[in-house]
Amino acid sequence: MTGEPTPAGGRHTEGGHETATAPSPGTAPPRVAGLLLAAGGGRRLGGRPKALLPYRGRPLVEHAADMLREGGCDPVYVVLGAARERVRETARPAGCVLVDNPDWERGMGTSLRTGLAALPRDGADAALVSLVDQPGIGAQVVARVRAAYRSPATLAAAAYEGRRGHPVLLGAAHWEGAARSARQDAGARAYLRAHHRALTLVECADLADPSDIDTPGDLHRLR
Repeated sequence: MTGEPTPAGGRHTEGGHETATAPSPGTAPPRVAGLLLAAGGGRRLGGRPKALLPYRGRPLVEHAADMLREGGCDPVYVVLGAARERVRETARPAGCVLVDNPDWERGMGTSLRTGLAALPRDGADAALVSLVDQPGIGAQVVARVRAAYRSPATLAAAAYEGRRGHPVLLGAAHWEGAARSARQDAGARAYLRAHHRALTLVECADLADPSDIDTPGDLHRLR
């Protein structure tokens, strides 16, 4: 689910980003669950689990989970993998459901499948999928992408100057297909490509820096 150029046919809205429409009177607000993928072992960081990287005086996973909650996601599920016992002992992502992915070493696709399988089928209309290693993405981005929800068939993603990125909003109708297509480190990339005509891109370059933390040269983004 890494960012990539916008495929032909991806839908943009006037002004470069989605804007929410007011719900009809008597309509219940959508239930959008947050799904934070935080299982990475930081192989290119010398084996430092990304969830435990220090950010503003606390583990990065706490910050990332808080951004989902502050952006309107409820409940929030956090998928753990590398050093998951240490993450459980050290980090305190408040009000979150922690899910273990024993196959995390096989790639992010396994974390996406694990997380989607854990979500309550009768307790959420959509899942907003975010990555733990993008500290520049905050609650405003989460809220803007969440506002793109229209129905369980909604498929949306943040875009940064036209490049698709995270977070990604998967209406419940897409969970099974996205999980089935998830492979290695590609996450839902293949699924989003195959369904690009249904995909709404939500421009967020005015709100965030989507750069991730992959190598020692990226650690400056945590300061």
